[in-house]
Amino acid sequence: MQIPIYQVDAFTNKVFTGNPAAICPLDKWLPDATMQAIAAENNLSETAFFVQKNDNFELRWFTPVAEIDLCGHATLASAFVIFNFIDPSSNDGLVKTSRGHFKV
Repeated sequence: MQIPIYQVDAFTNKVFTGNPAAICPLDKWLPDATMQAIAAENNLSETAFFVQKNDNFELRWFTPVAEIDLCGHATLASAFVIFNFIDPSSNDGLVKTSRGHFKV
């Protein structure tokens, strides 16, 4: 299995500073246990996974030990990946999460 991974430092424009998060774009959701194992392997405070659904993105976050309901810096890091690598022509995007919808 090959999954792209981006390590993004949120809240900064300098390398090795800010708040790091791993970001994994997916074509479809993987089993929860697989995403949890990937987050444990990344060993960052959060790993975010997202799946594009039409013009929106569904987003989930995992720490190395559990899925969590919300993570601000990993959401912003995911938006950075979406706007710079996945869909650069997009001006904004709607992110659907277990905690509601967020416009980024």
